[in-house]
Amino acid sequence: MPHPVRTSLLVLMVGLGLAQAASVSAAPPVGVVKIVQGEALVLRGGQTIRATEGLGLAEGDVLRTGSDGRLGALLRDDTRLSLGPGSEIRIDRFVFEPAQGALALVLRLTRGAASYVSGKIAKLAPDAVRVETPVGVVGVRGTHFAARLQAD
Repeated sequence: MPHPVRTSLLVLMVGLGLAQAASVSAAPPVGVVKIVQGEALVLRGGQTIRATEGLGLAEGDVLRTGSDGRLGALLRDDTRLSLGPGSEIRIDRFVFEPAQGALALVLRLTRGAASYVSGKIAKLAPDAVRVETPVGVVGVRGTHFAARLQAD
């Protein structure tokens, strides 16, 4: 027969572990996939997830489209991203806590074509938004832009 104190301790430890795991996964998404056409994937923590409309996005996610793919995403601050075929962009940093004055958006476009329409972070703190590429950094000062990276 199991010892009651050990059993209670084990149940408590498992319960705490589950609560901690739930709190990590309960972080609000930084955005959501709105439109998917063709092949589109989200790379997250070593996993590859097929992009579907309504899929929540997290900081650190890589959005990737295949040769026939297109993907549209809406971030929590109303920033809009659109990726064309053969594109990849990473959400390096997303902080949207305007009441605390904490605002940041860093995107890293590594290949393909992307369109960006600024949301509230760019309107409240333009210096807090950057789009990085292998050849340079775009500081967002306007409301929208498009970029295309081509291989040599």
